[in-house]
Amino acid sequence: MNKTTKFRQLINAPEILMLPVVHDGLSILAVAQAGFKATSVAGYGSAGSVLGQPDIGLISSTEMLNHYANLIARVELPVMVDIDTGFGDVNNVIRTVRQVEQMGAAALFIEDQTYPKRCGHMGGKSVVEVEEYLPKLRAALWARKDPDFVIMARTDALAVHGLDEAIRRAKIYAEAGADMVFVEAVTSVEEMRRVNAEVPVPSAANMIEGGKTPFLTASELQEAGYAVACYPCGSVFTAARALQRWADHLKTHGTTAGFVTPESMMDFEEYFRFIGAEEIREREHRFFEK
Repeated sequence: MNKTTKFRQLINAPEILMLPVVHDGLSILAVAQAGFKATSVAGYGSAGSVLGQPDIGLISSTEMLNHYANLIARVELPVMVDIDTGFGDVNNVIRTVRQVEQMGAAALFIEDQTYPKRCGHMGGKSVVEVEEYLPKLRAALWARKDPDFVIMARTDALAVHGLDEAIRRAKIYAEAGADMVFVEAVTSVEEMRRVNAEVPVPSAANMIEGGKTPFLTASELQEAGYAVACYPCGSVFTAARALQRWADHLKTHGTTAGFVTPESMMDFEEYFRFIGAEEIREREHRFFEK
């Protein structure tokens, strides 16, 4: 079964799909080794990983897509990618959709923010008119070659215009052909339930540590009607804290000797196994004469 078909089946399955969002090659390996069925890579962690900058539209489409391609190639999991606002007009959207499909992505999402966009839980967001977003969504749907390639429409209208407008947009996007919708930054369980009661296609929730949305378990989100639970920031938040602690310890003590514990740091041999070096060494031997 190809990755697109597998991802489509996962979002339509009775059980909610837990979708950890990764930010680099190490985090996607950790997710794969943990046994998740699918994963995602998005702008928030990518901007931090590639540029060391916040998610405010600074990372270019070329940087983002190259980053995505490397991660998709590293694992066998279906991967959903974030194309922000489409990186331009409908022609840019068409090119981007075809690029991510060719690199092996299983799904993507495109949002209705103005450019430059912001992280969905930041203040100061704005959204385009529905009439400006719909041509991009239609172009994305038209551009895909594989009918199982999943396209999710995201709206950030709730924080700007309120829940009624966000649901109105989500329903319009579903009617236009979006396979999934994502109403970003809902602020209560009641809002969650209303979104899922009124929108006729599978929907996704974002679980952000310290964000605006209630932080629920996967089973609670499933009970509220969600098909997918995304975890967009946990990997980069974890990595950032661990790196801070490592750097502070080294600067303070002049050594990492007291920092090295199984909970805080891998050693050389453990990392060698984690990164797949053992398999690579074994593979190399196949090409030498015996």
